[in-house]
Amino acid sequence: MGLDLHTLLLVTIYVEAMLGLLLLFAWAQNTRIYAVAWWGFAHLFRSASVTLFGLYGSASDLITIDLANALLFTAFAMTYIGARLFDGRSFQPIALVAGAVVWLLLSRTALVADSMDARVLLSSGIVAIYTWLTAVEFWRGRAEPLVSRIPAVCMLFAHGALYLMRTPIVSFVPWSAQSQILSSVWLTVLSFEALLFTISIAFILLAMAKERTEFQHKTAALIDPLTGIPNRRAFLERASELLSQRANSGQPWAVLLLDLDHFKSINDRFGHAIGDQILQIFAETTQSKLERKDLIGRLGGEEFAIILPDAGREKALAVAERIRSTFADAAATVDGCAVNSTVSVGVVVEEGAAPDIATVLSQADQALYYAKARGRNRVELASLDLVRDHGRRHLPIAASAPTQSAA
Repeated sequence: MGLDLHTLLLVTIYVEAMLGLLLLFAWAQNTRIYAVAWWGFAHLFRSASVTLFGLYGSASDLITIDLANALLFTAFAMTYIGARLFDGRSFQPIALVAGAVVWLLLSRTALVADSMDARVLLSSGIVAIYTWLTAVEFWRGRAEPLVSRIPAVCMLFAHGALYLMRTPIVSFVPWSAQSQILSSVWLTVLSFEALLFTISIAFILLAMAKERTEFQHKTAALIDPLTGIPNRRAFLERASELLSQRANSGQPWAVLLLDLDHFKSINDRFGHAIGDQILQIFAETTQSKLERKDLIGRLGGEEFAIILPDAGREKALAVAERIRSTFADAAATVDGCAVNSTVSVGVVVEEGAAPDIATVLSQADQALYYAKARGRNRVELASLDLVRDHGRRHLPIAASAPTQSAA
C-alpha cells in the first residue's frame, strides 16, 4: 500500500496550522515566554510554505518554489530566534531574513538555477544550518534544569542531518519537473519524517515552556525576592538534607547566624529604600565570600544563616570575620548617606553526627546574642559556658518560626 504524497502534503498543512495555533494559545496563557509565540508563528509559516509547494504545476515557480522556500526558511529562522529568546539572548533581525535572502539571490545565479543538485543542496543547507543553530542555542542553556532540553537538541540535530540527505538521494533519482517532484519515494519519506518531526518538536517545545513556568513558580516559592538567596523555607529544607548527608562523615562543619545591627533604626532614619539596599548589599558581599558548596538563607527580616560544610573552628571564624569586615566597608555609605551598617555573627562548630537544624540554630542564636551584648559588629563562637550563661534567655528555636535575637 503506497503513501499518497498529495494526501501527506494536505495532512502536513493542517497539522502545521493546528500546532501553530496551539502554541499561540499556550503563549496567550503565559505571555511572558515570547519564544512560544515565535514557535507558533513558525508552524504557521511552514503551513503556508507547504500550501504553496502543493500548488506546484498550477501556479508559477516564483510562488510555488521561490516564495514557498523563502517562507520555509523564515519559519526555521523563527524557531531559531525563539530558542534564543527562550534563554534570554538577544533578537537578531538579520537571522530572521538571512536564509530567505540567500535563497532568493543564489537561486537566480546560473550555477544554482541550472542544477537541481545545487538547488537541493542550497535549500537543504539553509534548513540544516537553522536547525543546528537552534539545537546549539538549547544546548547553551542546559544549565537550567529542564528535562526536555536534551530530547529537543537530539531531535534538532537529527532532523538537520536528514535534511542534508536530500542532496545525495536526489542525485540518484531521475528528475522530471512534471512527475518526479510529486511522486519520488525519497520525497515521500522525507516529507513523512518532516511531519513526524514537526509534531514531536512542537510538543517538546511546549513541554519546555511548561517546565520553565513550573520551575519559575518553584523558584519564586523558595527564593527571597529582595536578596535573591534562599528564603527560610528553602534554607531549612536544604539544611536538613545537608545535615542528613553528613551524619556519618566525622568531619567538622559550622553554622553562622547573622543579624544586621540597629536595622530598625536605619529604616527609621534613612527610609525603607535604603534598608532594602543594605539587605541586598549584605547578600551580595556575603555570597562573594562563600564557596559553591556553602548554604546561605534569609531567615526573616534582617537575620540570615549560613552552613559551612567541612569547616572547623578556625575556618568558620575566618569566614565570619571576612563577611563582617567586608560588609562594614560596603555598607558604610549607601546612596550618599553615611549609614555605617554592621553585622553581628554567632558561630557554632559541630563535629560528626549532627543534631537537628533547629537545635544548632538555637545554639548559634545564643552566640549571636552574646555578640550583640558585647557591643555588636563582632563575631562570637558558641561554647558550653556561653550556652549555660545565656540559655535561660532562649527557648529552643522552632523550624517554622523566626529566631529571636536582639535588634
